Amino acid sequence: MTERIVLVGAGSAMFTRGLVADLVRRGEHVEVRLVDVDPEALRVAEALSAKMAESRGAPVTVRASTDRRDLLPGATAVICTVGVGGRRAWEQDVFVPRRYGIHQPVGDTVMPGGTSRALRMIPAMVAIAEDVLDLCPEALFFSYGNPMSANCRAIRKATGAPVVGLCHGVHHVAGHLGGLLGVERATLRHTAVGINHCTWFTGLWSEGRDLMPDLLRMARERVQANRGHEAGLAAGGIVDGREQLVAEDPFCWELARLFGAFPAVGDRHVTEFFPWLFPGGRYYGRTLGVDVFSFEDTIRFGDEIYERMRESALSDGPLPADYWDSIPGEHEQVIEIIDSIRRDAGRIYSVNLPNAGQAPNLPPDAVVECPAIATAAGLRAIQQPALPAGAAALLATRFGWVETVVEAALEASRPKFAQALLVDGAVTTVEEAERLAGDLLEAQRDHLPAFFASSDR
Repeated sequence: MTERIVLVGAGSAMFTRGLVADLVRRGEHVEVRLVDVDPEALRVAEALSAKMAESRGAPVTVRASTDRRDLLPGATAVICTVGVGGRRAWEQDVFVPRRYGIHQPVGDTVMPGGTSRALRMIPAMVAIAEDVLDLCPEALFFSYGNPMSANCRAIRKATGAPVVGLCHGVHHVAGHLGGLLGVERATLRHTAVGINHCTWFTGLWSEGRDLMPDLLRMARERVQANRGHEAGLAAGGIVDGREQLVAEDPFCWELARLFGAFPAVGDRHVTEFFPWLFPGGRYYGRTLGVDVFSFEDTIRFGDEIYERMRESALSDGPLPADYWDSIPGEHEQVIEIIDSIRRDAGRIYSVNLPNAGQAPNLPPDAVVECPAIATAAGLRAIQQPALPAGAAALLATRFGWVETVVEAALEASRPKFAQALLVDGAVTTVEEAERLAGDLLEAQRDHLPAFFASSDR
C-alpha cells in the first residue's frame, strides 16, 4: 500500500523537514500532502520537501494546498502540527501574564499561556477532525499540537474522531535516564503514565534488572548535592542567579525523591504544573522564562531556524552537501508507529489516549499519556499499575483543568476561561483571573472571533 500522508500545519517547517527526512531515508514510495493556511510558509515547506526528496532520489512525491479538503480525500494518515497564530500569538500567551507577575518558561501546555493557547487550538482542531471524518474516515489520525491533552480530549468529545496524541518527551527522557544509569537505550524498558509534559516514570528495567532503586538513589544523591551547593552559596553570599546547580532539572529530582516516581519532561515543562511553588517565577535563584529556560531565546531560535529553512528551500541551488548531516529525523516516531500498524509489528510507544482503565487511579476518559502497542488493530493502551496516590491527586486537578478549558473553548465562554485560570493555580484571586482572561482574549482577538460575537459570553 502506498501511504498518502497529509501534514496539516506544514508551515511548522522544522517538523516537516524531520518528517520528510524520515520518509526519504526509508526509501519507500510515499505521497506527502502538505497543508497550511499561510501561503508563504506552505511554499517554503513544499520547496524544501521536494528538494530533500530530489537530493536523495527518493520515491517521495509532494503536493500542497492551503485548503485541506483538497488533499484529505484518499489519505491513509493525517498528522496535525497546527499552531494557531504561530510564534507571534504564542508570545502574547507569555508576555500578557508577565504583566501580572506570572512567569512561564514555555506557556503552551498549562498555566495561563496553555489555557489561552487551548482557546485558539481547540476550535481549529475540532474543524480538522470533522473534515477527517468526512473525507478520510479510515485514515490514521495523529496530533502533535499543544496543549496535547486538552486538544485530544476536545476532538474526541466534540466529534468522536479517534485522534492519537504524540510527543517525543517520554521517549527522550527514557533515553536520558538510561544514559545516566549506564544502560543501552535498546535494552531499556519503562512504564510512564500521566498527562503530556508531566508523565511519571514508575518503572525502569534493563535485561530483567529493576533500575528504579538505582534511579531513586540517584535522586536522593542529587537533591542532597543541590541543597548543599545552595546552602554553601548562600552562606558565602554568592547567590547571583547564574550559579550552575550540581544536577540539572533539580525540581524533577526533588519530586522523584518525594514521590518515588520520576516526572518527564524536565523542569522547563514540569515547573509549569506547580505554579504556586514558583511565585514570581523564582526558581533556584533565577527567574523562569527569563534567565533560565529563556522564552525569548526559544522564540528567537524558532524564527532563526525557519529563516534558514526558507533560504535552503527557495535558493536556486541544490541543498548543501552537508545538509543531511544535521537532520537526525523528527524523533516523535510517527513513521515508526505507522509502520508498526501496517506490519502488525506490535512495537510499544508512549502515546496519548483516553483512559479506558489503563491508568486505574486517573479519571476515566481523560486523555492520558501511557504505553500502547501498535498492531494491525491500531494503537491499544497497555494496562498499568496505579500511580502513587500523591501523583494521581495532582494529576486529577490537571485533568479537571482540561475539562474546564475544553468547555470554555467549545462554548466560547469567558466565565469558564476565568474558571480554568483559577483551577490552573497561577492566579491568586477571582478578580485577577477575570482581568487576565479579558487581557488574553483581547490580545488574541483576531484568533477568537466566537468570544467577541456576543457580549454576554
